[in-house]
Amino acid sequence: MERLQKVIANYGYTSRRKAEELILKGEVSVNGQIITTLGAKVDSKDEIKINGEIIKKSLRKEYYMLNKPREVLSTVKDEKGRKTVLDIVKSDERIYPIGRLDYDTIGLILLTNDGKLANILMHPSSKIYKTYVAKINGILKEEDFLKIRKGPLIENRKLIVTHMKVKNVDKLKNTSLVEITIHEGRNHIIRKLFAYLGYDVLKLSRIKYANLSLGNLKSGEYRKLSSNEVKALYELSNFKK
Repeated sequence: MERLQKVIANYGYTSRRKAEELILKGEVSVNGQIITTLGAKVDSKDEIKINGEIIKKSLRKEYYMLNKPREVLSTVKDEKGRKTVLDIVKSDERIYPIGRLDYDTIGLILLTNDGKLANILMHPSSKIYKTYVAKINGILKEEDFLKIRKGPLIENRKLIVTHMKVKNVDKLKNTSLVEITIHEGRNHIIRKLFAYLGYDVLKLSRIKYANLSLGNLKSGEYRKLSSNEVKALYELSNFKK
């Protein structure tokens, strides 16, 4: 017997976090009974439905890297009909994004139907490093770096910045390109960090995720991960494939 949300994720339907949301919304039933609590357990003989559709375990795992363009949502579908990452990455499997990038943020995002790996990468204990390049309106001062080294409090929680450097400065336009690495995934956290320092983020791109980088992948392009890349992602935590 395993927890319902874990089984849904392992079936490749969605991430465990999203499965929990579906359960709490009353969109999941087991053997005809709606389940709305997260403690429910099921086994392989139970019939699980989400919004009336029976879910079955996906036998083929798929893993993709996408260079997400601007104005594309990091979600499976959008009620307002806006473009999502699944309008770009085509697969016969029920894949979904691991984590998210903001609507106006571009760059590296992973998609899969492997619920176990998705849970590993999104779990805080895995501390997955993510590197961004931000274009800001202004030029960083020495005191800004001192604030970063101390670990700024963003919404009453300390943010650990493991790497930060200025890549380019345009004194005429009073803008800077700053590379920054963190290992957490709070919403809008990079924008909030620079707002804390007194700057606006004009453009934001994620260029690295764990051991992966975009390489020559252009905006809107995607590729499958190699078996070695998937293995390396699993090895980032105590979990094993």
